[in-house]
Amino acid sequence: MTAVRTTGEPPAARTTGRRRRPPSAFTVVLATLVGLALLAITVPNVGPVMRAARADGPRGTFTAQRVSCVQHPGHEQCTWYGTFQLPASSSGPGSGSAVRHDYYLYGANRGTLHTGQQVTAVDVGRKGRVYDPAGSHEWILTGLLLLAGLALFVPLGRRVVGAVSSRRATSAGESDR
Repeated sequence: MTAVRTTGEPPAARTTGRRRRPPSAFTVVLATLVGLALLAITVPNVGPVMRAARADGPRGTFTAQRVSCVQHPGHEQCTWYGTFQLPASSSGPGSGSAVRHDYYLYGANRGTLHTGQQVTAVDVGRKGRVYDPAGSHEWILTGLLLLAGLALFVPLGRRVVGAVSSRRATSAGESDR
């Protein structure tokens, strides 16, 4: 004997592909506002993040001067601060090879450097921040936040499509009279 499972819906509802209700106005407004906020944060960073991922920019020398660490439950986050200097040839006309102070090397932890150590770094155009010549994985989080921001517009789309569909159904019903 074979047991039959049911989902609690009448068989006609399962097979006819009945549509779900559009999301509430509160859900649409909240999702749209959060989506706009995420896009406002991520879109301006797409260019610099992609340059950082490819290490696309002039190379210079980062000199480590101090490390700053913050303790979190279960781990420690450290950042190396120091100076950054481009070679005279890549600094541009009239700029010389000025030393930029209070820069930090993205992704450098406590054990990565020691005070006074010089390493090659890439300037991708972000003020106060330089990157390792191997590139950065910062694009992953930015990409996920960008996708999440776009996905939060789905309730708005469902609400609009639901409103258009109900108007078409209403006008089709009136034209049959």
